Amino acid sequence: MIFPDYRPRRMRSNDNFRRMVRETRLGVEDLILPLFAIGGRNVKNPIDSMPGHFQLSLDNLVTVAREAGELRIPAIMLFGIPDKKDALGTAAYDKNGIVQQAVKAVKDKVPDLAVITDVCLCQYTDHGHCGVVEGRTIDNDASLDLLARVAVSHARAGADMVAPSDMMDGRVAEIRNSLDENNYDHIPIMAYSAKYHSAYYGPFRQAAHSAPQFGDRRTYQMDPANALEAIREAAMDIEEGADIIMVKPALSYLDIICRIREEIDLPVAAYNVSGEFAMIKAAEKMGWIDGTKVMLETLTSIKRAGADMILTYFAIEAAKALRAQ
Repeated sequence: MIFPDYRPRRMRSNDNFRRMVRETRLGVEDLILPLFAIGGRNVKNPIDSMPGHFQLSLDNLVTVAREAGELRIPAIMLFGIPDKKDALGTAAYDKNGIVQQAVKAVKDKVPDLAVITDVCLCQYTDHGHCGVVEGRTIDNDASLDLLARVAVSHARAGADMVAPSDMMDGRVAEIRNSLDENNYDHIPIMAYSAKYHSAYYGPFRQAAHSAPQFGDRRTYQMDPANALEAIREAAMDIEEGADIIMVKPALSYLDIICRIREEIDLPVAAYNVSGEFAMIKAAEKMGWIDGTKVMLETLTSIKRAGADMILTYFAIEAAKALRAQ
């Protein structure tokens, strides 16, 4: 098919034709909204690097969750900011912990909204790492039981899905076994399977108060230079019982999303992370870009790469923009 016999512009000549041949369709049902829960009442602490997002007390968090449900966003992802931290992150699996309380509050007031919980220790440990620290080393195997306790406590509180983000080896199997042993075999696991040691997480760490107090996370998060390793990580998590495979971040790893989509037949999630959100917001504020158009183009690119669902701080804005189309 070559010019002049084939003229691709024929099918671009009007909006009806363009919609008819559109290959990738971004919908509200593709979106998951991350939210940050904190103690207190009527608390709405702005996150400076993430305009429009806040650390929310449960009353305000429920209000935002209700708005998400009304916009037909199918799910939220909960992160917690505890009022105390210690070396073992005990607040992460406390039955009265902030995420456990947030799950109950949302399921009570917005029962049809799916609640996914982040399973990690970094927000809850005084050292800021995602596992147990021995000296200055993160002890992989000693961390597994604690992560499983977190997941079970979230399920017990009413979470619909758990999402381990720690990147400890073997944690999916440990969590799956613990959930099953406690009669939560119906709770799916969204595994952060290909989570890279990325510079794009800065705004999140401000929001969640989760920056490591020494060193960094490159001994457990993936090297940004690696691709085949992502396939191995995803395959291992599938063998251990994962129901959804996640790639994080999204934009600099569209090739990883695509490769995992081609290699596996489970649903694939991608996390459009805080740094990606912040860059678009900053450029929009400067008047350099049309923020809404760049947001939708960005999310469409993630969907086009192969993601079945997208965790994004743009979820509410995107839902409103899609509704207006």
